[in-house]
Amino acid sequence: MSEANPFFSPSTLPYQLPDFARITDADYAPAIERGIAEQRAEIQSIIDDPAEPTFENTFLPLEESGQLLTRVLEVFYNKSSSDSTEVTNALEERFAPILAAHSDSIRLDSRLYAKIDAIHAGLGESGLDAESRYLVERYHTEFTLAGAALDDDAKEVLRDYNQRLSSLTTRFEKNLLADTNELAVHVLDAAELEGLSSGELSAAAGAATERGLDGYLVSLVLFTGHPYLASLRRPETRDRLLAASRARGIHGGEHDNRELVLEIVRLRADRARLLGFESHAAFVTADETAKTPEAVADMLDRLAPAAARNARAEQDVLQAVVDRDPAARRLEAADWAYYTEIVRSEKYDVDTSALRPYFELERVLVDGVFHAATALYGIEFTERPDLVAYHPDARVFEVHDADGSPVGLFVGDFYTRDSKRGGAWMNSLVSQSDLLGTLPVVVNNLNIPRPAAGEATLLTYDETNTLFHEFGHALHGLFARVRYPKFSGTSVYRDFVEFPSQVNEMWMLWPEVLANYAVHHETGERMPQAIVDRLRASEQFNEGHQTSEYLAAALLDQAWHRLSPEEAAAVTDVAAFEANALAAAGLDNPVVPTRYSSTYFAHTFAGGYDAGYYSYIWSEVLDADTVEWFRANGGLTRENGDRFRRFVLGVGGSRDPLDAFRDFRGRDAVIEPLLERRGLA
Repeated sequence: MSEANPFFSPSTLPYQLPDFARITDADYAPAIERGIAEQRAEIQSIIDDPAEPTFENTFLPLEESGQLLTRVLEVFYNKSSSDSTEVTNALEERFAPILAAHSDSIRLDSRLYAKIDAIHAGLGESGLDAESRYLVERYHTEFTLAGAALDDDAKEVLRDYNQRLSSLTTRFEKNLLADTNELAVHVLDAAELEGLSSGELSAAAGAATERGLDGYLVSLVLFTGHPYLASLRRPETRDRLLAASRARGIHGGEHDNRELVLEIVRLRADRARLLGFESHAAFVTADETAKTPEAVADMLDRLAPAAARNARAEQDVLQAVVDRDPAARRLEAADWAYYTEIVRSEKYDVDTSALRPYFELERVLVDGVFHAATALYGIEFTERPDLVAYHPDARVFEVHDADGSPVGLFVGDFYTRDSKRGGAWMNSLVSQSDLLGTLPVVVNNLNIPRPAAGEATLLTYDETNTLFHEFGHALHGLFARVRYPKFSGTSVYRDFVEFPSQVNEMWMLWPEVLANYAVHHETGERMPQAIVDRLRASEQFNEGHQTSEYLAAALLDQAWHRLSPEEAAAVTDVAAFEANALAAAGLDNPVVPTRYSSTYFAHTFAGGYDAGYYSYIWSEVLDADTVEWFRANGGLTRENGDRFRRFVLGVGGSRDPLDAFRDFRGRDAVIEPLLERRGLA
């Protein structure tokens, strides 16, 4: 019976799409266990080989190892984040320390490291091609930073740190999902939700019904500010919604994350010192394009004062609107988005809620996102309803190049559900590799509320932008053509990975693209150009707030991870530390809360962006400069798309990303376009 496990051999479906019709929760544990055992044996064979170490007998079998484990983990991690069950939650907690130990058994093996080190030492005379040379360099750097050169006693301590951290970050994520579901705002009277559209009300009614509740249920989003705050007319409802959002992980009970935050920070600081670094931030940035926390601080500190100043100016404008009503309270954090929309409407004649009828999901996806990709890169999309995905909501599309050659599969999973973690992201279900003969299968997950049956799914402006953004990640995953699995898709430095996705956002309002998809779902009328012009004119309005809330989170992430072990041990109050860190940065305006507070900061305490949340704005320097290039060179053309694909998207992680950017742009990036974009010049 065990041989019936669908993970034990590669899928026979197109593109090796996992056979979701056969996969059950019971298949994961046996496949993970066998996958670990198989890879251990494969690595042991490399170590035991008595021949002189060469690229062929060391790096090739390294890259070919662990195929079963990779097959099951790519599916399992997507499942646990997008459609978790009690079984997958328990399995993730069970296997987190086991998988951390398995990874350490490879990266900390002295005999394997000796072979890698010997090949690296002779790299100059190796005659290897550029991608193979870079593979040697990356392995050597990563093994060295991971602690492969430590003595046996230090390695034992390091293994303990890594296993404990894997368990703690997994618990943080599970606590957050549970708390996010638990704190959803339940409303019985529709009058309390005055201001929401009929589609939003139907989504809230549907969410309540799914939980067996009367009335309406407003699900929380990952970040602090909820999109509905811009529409809700009753201040007390806005207060309830923001309070629920900010209470996650900090209101006591079994899902409280405060002690987890402190323990994670302390362990990361201790591990960094063991590895020879002053702080966890120094350890992380050593293998990013930033290289040092000081370089990160130079950028963030340059931006924060201007952003805070702009936010205060915006606050004054909003307060003036509030003051027109003598009975109104002073502006609160929960009110910011609501009054912003009033000012945007009065000053720029833009009502973002009125844009929603033009942003119907199917049209945005097919006639917007896909259309832009076809115009730029020549690729074509064909939905494959015959291919079963991991959830009924997830749709499978086959992607072909202009010449008909296969590119891969794209899976879109757009609706929110209690089993899905918050936010939006891209995963790989199958990673491309010429060595293994695989083509990519990538997934985009969003969290769009589902309207009642028969009603159109209308996106907010931000949700539309998010769809374009996440598809930029998908294109990166689809287009990378590399030999070695290590370099597949988005396997680049963390502070570079957001660059291609941010670039893809530009096409949302690009005239030819917008005209193709922004059609009123009832009247068929195209979005009037006058609205687009006013949108453009209002782009910098509220940028002070948006930049401040982002920078507050990025600086908070840095503050936690620049602590020495002694400093980390001395912190006992999460809220106090957070308040002090934001005050030190000049971003402690109570009306402009941080995008994420520590106890629900999934990016940094569970999502792999620890000491790396700065990456979004670091990558935006490249993005803004690239948008300038596209505008100067004709915009949405195949020639431009092919150049971006060839030099950036197509190389995956197979070369230094900044070298790839220089080849594309002809020079290093400059910061001025970013400053202009965000009104910080």
